Amino acid sequence: MKLFGRGSHGSQPQTSIDPVIMAAATTLRLQTIISREVAPLENAVLTVGALQAGTKENIIPEDAILKLNIRTFNEGVRDHILSAVKRICCAECAASNAPRDPEFTELDSYPLTENDANATAKVAEAFAAQFGDKSYETQPASASEDFSVFGRNWKVPYVFWFVGGTDPETYLEAKKANQLNSIPSNHSPRFAPVVHPTLKTGLQTMLTAAAAWFH
Repeated sequence: MKLFGRGSHGSQPQTSIDPVIMAAATTLRLQTIISREVAPLENAVLTVGALQAGTKENIIPEDAILKLNIRTFNEGVRDHILSAVKRICCAECAASNAPRDPEFTELDSYPLTENDANATAKVAEAFAAQFGDKSYETQPASASEDFSVFGRNWKVPYVFWFVGGTDPETYLEAKKANQLNSIPSNHSPRFAPVVHPTLKTGLQTMLTAAAAWFH
């Protein structure tokens, strides 16, 4: 979204409508949507992944851009969050005396990836036989994916899974110390999955899952 202000020189802030302040206040207030408007038992994430404004330290810019990432498991929750985002952003702009309402642009949107129950059970059984009963988990994940678009359009059951890429010893040490969140995740510049056994395991999972449909 783009927030509009009025640019000026840093020595004359009274002649400006500062979009940087507007963006900073909006960023903080947006976090209250998850903490105060979404039930604790619902899973939802709202991340401000980018805040872009200005080019120089002594110039108050004309506008600011916020890029948001929203993830939910429930369409109703998603609709409420989107409505709350617009409500808060418009209200913050009004409070700042912005010259116009914010401009909203949708960048990407993916439907919920919901694995088919029967197909998942079949793949899980094959994984248990190949890798052991405790080799996988079936808890929800908040990653966004366009994978489900294929299954939805083709009207076929689908199963989506992740393959762990962390060095086994590093993972076990972090788990023992209750510090799993300290392991760099994907998109982190420090994310460095080990080639093996990640590559081998990934190939095995695909072959195992495919073979399950030939029995």
